[in-house]
Amino acid sequence: MHLLETKNNAWGQSTPGLNLANLTAYLASKGQSLDLEFKPKRFSSGFGNMNFLIYMGGQPHVLRRPPLGPVPPGANDMAREYRILKHLHPVFPLAPRAHLFCGDTKVLGAPFFVMEYRPGLVIEAEIAPDTNGLWQGGDQIGGHLGRRIITVLSDLHAVDVNACGLGDLGRPAGFLGRTLRGWSKRAQLSWDKTPGDLRDLIGWLETYQPTEAISPTLIHNDFKLDNIILDPETLEPRTLIDWDMGTLGDPLYDLAVLLSYWTEAADPEVMHQLRQMPTARHGFPTREDAAALYSKVSGRELRDFTFFRVLATLRLAVVFQQLYRRYESGATDDPKFAAFDDLACGLLRFGLQVASGHHF
Repeated sequence: MHLLETKNNAWGQSTPGLNLANLTAYLASKGQSLDLEFKPKRFSSGFGNMNFLIYMGGQPHVLRRPPLGPVPPGANDMAREYRILKHLHPVFPLAPRAHLFCGDTKVLGAPFFVMEYRPGLVIEAEIAPDTNGLWQGGDQIGGHLGRRIITVLSDLHAVDVNACGLGDLGRPAGFLGRTLRGWSKRAQLSWDKTPGDLRDLIGWLETYQPTEAISPTLIHNDFKLDNIILDPETLEPRTLIDWDMGTLGDPLYDLAVLLSYWTEAADPEVMHQLRQMPTARHGFPTREDAAALYSKVSGRELRDFTFFRVLATLRLAVVFQQLYRRYESGATDDPKFAAFDDLACGLLRFGLQVASGHHF
């Protein structure tokens, strides 16, 4: 996993996202000792939650908390994520074991939890040459990774939520309508002036919303390659992370969210600007082939799947617009965020192309 060293911080001082003195005192109150000879290190990937490598009792752990500044309503829910991991780990071992949750915002300024640390390889926008060169599989690296991604997603959707204590996690009845209304509302709040493409996209979704007939499953809600930590040698999954949006819902929506990040070589430029998954190269299957594989291994029909694809693309556009608004408001000074306004609008246009059948 990728780490950022914390700089110019001694124990007892604050580091962005952590108040080390408060953390030490809180953990001591829970019978845990923070190892003072190790400075915390921040994992560098992602635009959302903050993750730090810390040591307790001689063992590495991950402390996870929301990003600095205001967060959208319902997002970055640490209590929800902690609950999911506590119940899911025994029946779905790719979920890391959660150890401790703190809802007292006086400690770090936001709720947080501590979970086990599983080191490994995280693949983001590119596959490093040394990883590609060391690959010993019988096909291209993308073919292997594409199949494993889909298998993990299918395995997740096969979890018996009632047996593991997560049967009441969300409100699966009316999931699609509520999801569409929620992202439509967030969209209206994320743009000062509603773009015409946004009105058209929401109008299409409202017109073609299908009847909800599929039995709900546990869904991750942000399932993609860089949330799967891999064994560096075999490229087999070691753990699946980032569960703060997990809920009970339609598994086809989880598949559509994955495919919203899945760039193809012939896609318009906006999809390549995403830089989320290296699927345009390395022998990855196309979105359509990946969806067909999911249907085969899960046994689910891809009924009304264009609706799910368009809804997931709307979601992704809103997420990037929300990130842009954080930059605009001064909540972050990361220069990458400055381009997210154009990226979000481009995704709206791409969503309309998916709706019209020009792209899968």
